[in-house]
Amino acid sequence: MIETVNLTKKFGDLTAVDGVTLRIEEGEVFGFLGPNGAGKTTTVRMLCCLISKTSGTASIGGYEVGNGPDSLRIRKLIGFVPDSVGLYDDLSAYDNLDFYGKLYDCTEAQRKENIERFLKLLGLWEKKDVAAGTFSKGMKQKLAVARSLIHDPKVLFMDEPTANLDPESAKTVRDFILELKKEKKTIFLNTHNLDEAQRVCDRIGILSTKLIATGTPQELERALSSGGGTRKTVVLLQEQATDAILAEVRKLPGVGNVTAEGNKLEVALSDPEKQNAVLIEAIIKAGGHIQSATIVGASLEDVYLKLVREGGS
Repeated sequence: MIETVNLTKKFGDLTAVDGVTLRIEEGEVFGFLGPNGAGKTTTVRMLCCLISKTSGTASIGGYEVGNGPDSLRIRKLIGFVPDSVGLYDDLSAYDNLDFYGKLYDCTEAQRKENIERFLKLLGLWEKKDVAAGTFSKGMKQKLAVARSLIHDPKVLFMDEPTANLDPESAKTVRDFILELKKEKKTIFLNTHNLDEAQRVCDRIGILSTKLIATGTPQELERALSSGGGTRKTVVLLQEQATDAILAEVRKLPGVGNVTAEGNKLEVALSDPEKQNAVLIEAIIKAGGHIQSATIVGASLEDVYLKLVREGGS
């Protein structure tokens, strides 16, 4: 549905986006992670035909970004939730959506149906006749989300849709994204929120001017762990870890750092899947009684921080 090859944007001598190549399938929720200034918003604005690309190619739904007639087709195909909501403050929530629906040549029946549906899903139906200028930031953001969908686009671009929202409003927007996911809409989500990306995204791309990595959250976590990231087994005992248990564990081959706090024992292992059986046997041999043993790998936060640091070096 979305495809880029060596997509690049320069502002004078500054390269904001450097040779980004990616493919996003129809119905996929793709998360774009990166620090401030990484080029996320610039990438989205190029794909939405709001700014020109310097070089490379990009297409959405088979239409070419940068081609005049195709750009108009792309704009009808997509919805965009920008980082600034840009609503008409003097118009009611309903009239804001109705106005944008007319711009997209939606019929009156389509506008009426979609306005009611989205305002209800986002918890704004009771405020439909209230001027948007009186809304809180969270309410305005939800209204901006509804506006981006008024013409029922196949592709939705969202630039930090939950930034600076209170937890309840952020949850409403996330839940709404999950509803759209069920409808097989293709969603391109710019976010700084790692937990949000992990909850809603099928795949994630990490950008620092260049595209550093892509994959599912699980694939990225496994890649870091297998590449030397932290992997350990956390063992919960029925009693406090004794010196005898610690000594027995430290004798084992492939064991790194061993720490104990009360009845919790953390053991760094080079290959936990293969070594756990030997570890458990050693603990039992030393008189320990095990409640549970869990393998803990690298988190998405570990992956993100490692890759961004390496990409910026």
